[in-house]
Amino acid sequence: MLKTFLSTIGAYKLYEKWLWHQVKSGAQPEHIAIILDGNRRWASGKALNPCFGHEKGAEKVEQLLDWCLKLDVKSITLYAFSTENFCRPKGEVEEIMRIAAEEFRRILRDGRIHKNKVRVKVIGRARLLPEGLRKLIMDVEKATQDYDEHFLNIAFAYGGRAEIVDAARKIAEKVQEGELNPEKVDEQVFEQYLYTSHMPRQDADLIIRTSGEGRLSGFLLWQSAYSELCFLDVYWPDFRLIDLLRVVRTFERRKRRFGA
Repeated sequence: MLKTFLSTIGAYKLYEKWLWHQVKSGAQPEHIAIILDGNRRWASGKALNPCFGHEKGAEKVEQLLDWCLKLDVKSITLYAFSTENFCRPKGEVEEIMRIAAEEFRRILRDGRIHKNKVRVKVIGRARLLPEGLRKLIMDVEKATQDYDEHFLNIAFAYGGRAEIVDAARKIAEKVQEGELNPEKVDEQVFEQYLYTSHMPRQDADLIIRTSGEGRLSGFLLWQSAYSELCFLDVYWPDFRLIDLLRVVRTFERRKRRFGA
């Protein structure tokens, strides 16, 4: 049995190297966005507490950062917690907030973040989060605000419709205050008020959703207009490097016309 296991590991590594060879010289996506779905179902399938699935999902994010840095992906946006997720059982929401706090503490001392100059930002209605978590988020954002080589966005307390509403509200306030002429409001101006306005490229080139679901669930509604979409039948904690490489290979083989 051990021999079979070692043989399987060897075959996986060989396949991983082959995929890497295929994608390394292609036109890789500059901005990858991922809907981290399936943590609870992963745990349920193993008869575990749903919160353990969230723990494993957070660990997978740490691996993903390594993979994307190796691929030299400029920007990553992760859909971690939606505004609708607040409707989940109180105990589960509290545990998710605890795990998030641990992850932001880790980010503060993560050498990869500072070595690779990764700007970390939470996009969403952060005001809905617990005060202690908001303080940690502000510390992380302040510590990385001058970095511009890579961008890591964490969509937390996020909703795509909420983002558009918040942008429209800010524009309305500017117009009311006489700081903005409504005749000048076009797509470029509108984008300046989105949660992702700090990024050099807001549009997501590639959006991945795990867990087998085939919908965006309100994720990056504005920024996904011309995104390539990939839906994977794997729960987020089981997401592997070969899954990422295969999706990137698929992206490289698609002809992107942008309506032309």
